[in-house]
Amino acid sequence: MNEVIITYAVTLLLAWPLGRFIAGVFSSGAGAGATVFLPVENRLYRLFGVNPAQSMNWQGYGKALLKLHLVLVLIVFGLLMAQGILFLNPDSIEGMSWDLALHTAVSFLTNTNQQHYSGQAQLSYLAHTFGIVTLQVVTPAAGMAALVAIVRTLFGRADKKPKPSEDGTVAVGNFYEDITRAVVRVMLPVATVIALLLASQGVPNSYEGARTAIPLDQTVEMAEQNIPIGPVAPMVAIKQVGTNGGGWYGPNSSVPLENPTPASNFIQTVSLVLIPAALVFALGFLTGRRRLSLMVMGVMLAMSVSLTSVAVWSENQPNAAFEGLAAEGPNLEGKEVRFGATATALWGSWTTQTSNGSVNGMHDSFNPIGGMVPMLDMFINVTFGGIGVGLIGYLLFLLLAAFLGSLMIGRAPEIAGKALETREIKLVCIALLIQPLLILGFSAITVAFPALTGNSNPGYHGISQVIYEYLSAFANNGSGFEGLGDDSVWWNVTCAVNLALGRFIPILAPLAIAASLAAKRSAPEGRGSLSIDTVTFGLMTLAVIVMFTLLSFMPVLILGPIAEALALMS
Repeated sequence: MNEVIITYAVTLLLAWPLGRFIAGVFSSGAGAGATVFLPVENRLYRLFGVNPAQSMNWQGYGKALLKLHLVLVLIVFGLLMAQGILFLNPDSIEGMSWDLALHTAVSFLTNTNQQHYSGQAQLSYLAHTFGIVTLQVVTPAAGMAALVAIVRTLFGRADKKPKPSEDGTVAVGNFYEDITRAVVRVMLPVATVIALLLASQGVPNSYEGARTAIPLDQTVEMAEQNIPIGPVAPMVAIKQVGTNGGGWYGPNSSVPLENPTPASNFIQTVSLVLIPAALVFALGFLTGRRRLSLMVMGVMLAMSVSLTSVAVWSENQPNAAFEGLAAEGPNLEGKEVRFGATATALWGSWTTQTSNGSVNGMHDSFNPIGGMVPMLDMFINVTFGGIGVGLIGYLLFLLLAAFLGSLMIGRAPEIAGKALETREIKLVCIALLIQPLLILGFSAITVAFPALTGNSNPGYHGISQVIYEYLSAFANNGSGFEGLGDDSVWWNVTCAVNLALGRFIPILAPLAIAASLAAKRSAPEGRGSLSIDTVTFGLMTLAVIVMFTLLSFMPVLILGPIAEALALMS
């Protein structure tokens, strides 16, 4: 348990100064780091022909975000299908089928990195470094840019908050300036530091082809083994700090080449939560509402510590399959013995509390209650969450809590002096309710037609496998209960739909809400106003999150992991 406490402490100690720097990057004017980075940014603006000084309303901001993603997905989709005839392919890997290429392109476009393929065997170096890693840098930066636009529009300092124009529209910023700053000043520098640290631990960093090894045991039938390498360290770095999760190797960070030492495991674990936690601190610095950011961090930490504790406890219990066959000990099925049950459970919980999805052990092999924790993490999806989108999702629950809290004290619903009216609440409901609609809808269809399912467990765990796959897609997480035959047209196409809708609706709806509220006249806050930065309101928000999650998904938890746990106990 000491390693869990140390990991939490180090992550928070690093997140606070990083959050302060991020707030400086997006402050008005040239921002923090301008002396070093602004010349690079100006060259990029000229290269792509954009004017960073041109303000955008929320529709223009959203269109710019969608256009960029549309261009990127078309390029990567074509690259994945044509990789077999392109350069940087020393192992002669063939192109993907259309449905797998579609799923892969959309998966990485949405910061999900859900993989229905094995990276080292089905992607060329060109597809990895130009296609996949490019998306792993740009997509978390887009989430960060959207968060900054929403926060400064909704909670910005009074002297810096955008004012409505004569036609009532509000400027939310410039998407191209925001995403460029996020990429150049935050994502690339942090990823570079992590890549150097991982390379120092022995993670490969080369464009050479696969290495050939001779087995030590000469009696085996296999005379030699080809071991793929490549520029692994940079991809693993951005995979972790960018809440991406898609690894170079199929088994992800459980592979010794991707995660060779206890030090590399610690670095990668801290990287899971570093930027999402830093953005919570940045909220306080950007808006001047330090108490609000501390309240948000307190709620997130309460959920994180509670769920992580359950996962660690569960995975330190014996595996029921070995009862009576061996001495009792922790559940080590599907885990690297060099990491052990506690470090694997911590990673499994943190990777699903963010939208990362990388693994250093197999979630499918967790005990039933331990496997339920990643599912709960993704159902909630705002315990830190993905870069930008996690805090955006939390703000949706904050708005819902403000609506309910205002009614409970007998006042018209409002937040920060702005009236919460029908339009805003409808958008909140759309952004929140699409989650159970898509996850449960697709899961029901898939389970109803066994030919589509392709799962390896027909019982309670089989239900969990199906729910987990769609849940992971919608939550932009990417992890999975392996054993599912998910490389099929059905799984690839339906997951792609979940991926896209689960990414863009929860971004665009809050952006519209922020602009709508900013255009309204502010009422002065008095003694009867609802304060959103108190412990009481934090507990109210926590209660709303828990009730929404349980009301939406408790039945499937009972049918899946809870029923499996009870069956094993009996």
